[in-house]
Amino acid sequence: MKKILVAGTVLLAVGAQAQKTAPAKPSAAKPVAAKPAQAVKPLKNSVDTVSYAIGTMVANFYKQQGIAKLNSAMVSKAINDVYGNGKVLLNENQANMALMRYMNPALSKNIEEGENFLAANKKKTGVKTTPSGLQYEVIREGTGARPAATDTVTVNYAGTLVNGTPFDKNDGISFPLNGVIPGWTEGLQLMTTGSKYKLYIPYQLAYGLNDQGPIPGGSVLVFEVDLVSIKGK
Repeated sequence: MKKILVAGTVLLAVGAQAQKTAPAKPSAAKPVAAKPAQAVKPLKNSVDTVSYAIGTMVANFYKQQGIAKLNSAMVSKAINDVYGNGKVLLNENQANMALMRYMNPALSKNIEEGENFLAANKKKTGVKTTPSGLQYEVIREGTGARPAATDTVTVNYAGTLVNGTPFDKNDGISFPLNGVIPGWTEGLQLMTTGSKYKLYIPYQLAYGLNDQGPIPGGSVLVFEVDLVSIKGK
């Protein structure tokens, strides 16, 4: 009877000790080394290569011109529109103008001032506008012959910018009419010998977007011109 009691006591003690002992944690699994990712080759063929080359050339060129920021999505759209024969948002002249005005704020200002001047001047009494955009005003109408573009003429003239700044004046100068700015070639063919006209010449019919001596690019020019004579007539 005593042996049974002792044995039961030993079993209870062992069970209690077992409950106090924390179960062993399972051993952590060793990490598996990740396989290196396969590098993706961006230039897969010659078209990719030349396309990227063109992109770097264009970007480097305009970055050197002072354009520090571009919208690459619009650049991509323009290229896709042209190569896809789609409708482009700007024609070649408009694109050139946008670029020049962006890169040269002073040019943009000159063009805007000239456009505003011509728009207001067009409404004045006595001012006429030709299909090319040339504006003129008759100060005195002569009675002689009109020159052709191939004639040589002799004139007196004075030229100013739209703000009144003078840039040139000459008396008794002769020149072939087809050898001067388009605004002069057109304007003087409207005149008869002995006439005096005032010509308002848009930059497109004058010196364009480039500076010409004291004349800033994009300037409207104003001339008072006396047509003195026509050589051979």
